Amino acid sequence: MAIKIAMIGAGSIGFTRRLLGDILAVPELGDTTFAFMDVSQRNLDMVTQLCQRDIAANRLPARIEATTDQRAAIAGADYIISTIRQGGLEAFQMDVDIPLKYGVDQCVGDTLCAGGLMYAQRTIPALLSMCQDIREVASPDALFLNYSNPMAMNTWACNQYGGVRTIGLCHGVQGAHWQITSCIEHWAKREGLIGPDEKLHRREVPVIAAGINHQTWFIQVEWRGMDMIPRLLELFEAHPDYPTTEKVRIDVLRRFGYYSTESNGHLSEYLPWYRKRTDEIPQWIDLSHWINGETGGYLRVCTEARNWFETDFPNWMTEEPPVFSSDKRSEEHGSYIIEALETGRTYRGHFNVINQGHITNLPDACAIEIPGYVDKTGINMPVIGDLSLACAATCSASVRVQQMGMEAAVKGDVTLLKQAMLHDPLVGAVCNPEEVWQMTDEMLVAQAQWLPQYADQIPAASERLATAERNGTRVRLRQTQGAARLHTKSIDEMAQAAAEARANAAAADKGKMTREAAH
Repeated sequence: MAIKIAMIGAGSIGFTRRLLGDILAVPELGDTTFAFMDVSQRNLDMVTQLCQRDIAANRLPARIEATTDQRAAIAGADYIISTIRQGGLEAFQMDVDIPLKYGVDQCVGDTLCAGGLMYAQRTIPALLSMCQDIREVASPDALFLNYSNPMAMNTWACNQYGGVRTIGLCHGVQGAHWQITSCIEHWAKREGLIGPDEKLHRREVPVIAAGINHQTWFIQVEWRGMDMIPRLLELFEAHPDYPTTEKVRIDVLRRFGYYSTESNGHLSEYLPWYRKRTDEIPQWIDLSHWINGETGGYLRVCTEARNWFETDFPNWMTEEPPVFSSDKRSEEHGSYIIEALETGRTYRGHFNVINQGHITNLPDACAIEIPGYVDKTGINMPVIGDLSLACAATCSASVRVQQMGMEAAVKGDVTLLKQAMLHDPLVGAVCNPEEVWQMTDEMLVAQAQWLPQYADQIPAASERLATAERNGTRVRLRQTQGAARLHTKSIDEMAQAAAEARANAAAADKGKMTREAAH
């Protein structure tokens, strides 16, 4: 069953090595050809060396073709996987630091809010370039699996403007599913329904989640035939850890009646209520883990991971290679989708697709996240129906921001981008219109090298900033590091906990919530 899989952004060590291992754990896929592509020759070389060593250690016929030529990588591919971060950590830093000067305090900034909107401006043109290559040189009916954020805007753009069927993949549902399972396990032990040493697996807790990426809601949760939705608030409030680490999510659960898939830090920046007043942010977050709400937390851990990997790489080449086996596969959807399509073994997961009446009170054509199943017949997505009005209202506000951001990225429309920023829930709660206009100009000018669609408009943005400076009409900026910013560790500091640093660098999901973490 020889297939070709192109991995674009293969210099991403966590995703690339993990996904390759997951795919090659499927016996029928052992002779897969992988085309690794990255714009960084150095990163590409390091990841390729590691993965080639892993393949050799597992005595598999799979092979890797490494290239910096995107079109060559995609040529003849049956599956294309994107894990790119357009602009890298340099642009990511700007996504966090520039809005902070205007009072917009983000934990992540890669999905919505000011950072996510600018990330879309950089990423969508790159993904549409991939789509063109897929249409022209990939295998007929090749499937595009996108892991790159901002997930909803990217998936929407590729389907609407790229002319390629694109499925967006995220691990938020799995992580939150483990949390719900942990809550039920603690409750069941207290009630004497399971033994004190008994563990529950999330497979024992059937769920349905629906919404938009990072604002997906658990609308059905069952255990032993019992409807657990009415109990979830009580269960989360009684959990030994979550009242400390998941304050935003529990508060939303209390007011909406449904639990969100996304982490405390992520969710807090998509809503207008929890991060708009600097002095109130600490009461909603927890600094025991970046994903609970730390200012710029994801930027910090990604920076530490990349610095550690580049420094420690020679040691990675001497460590024991992983064994590819079914019991060691991650919960990332990609390998299971490919396995199901190629072998017919059914897989059920939650995927990002285009709404075609699946969620009836969200706009058609937007990108939604709902359950689906995959087998030889393809990827099949059921109709969900209506979300509750509160969940639908929250999603709808974000959908319109996503739509404006996506259209702005495709057309290079500065006014539409500024209007997207203005309507973003958190930006709109923090900034007045003139602050939004100036902040957007500043971000456009700072990131000009990654924004080819705005090339003829960047000089005007630069002149607007200079004129405001000369006339004394620039809006007042804040001198702040954020409400909860932590220090980025140096190599020497990370070396004091080398195993932890290596685990961070190797992780595809740096906010991982697994069975072990849930307990």
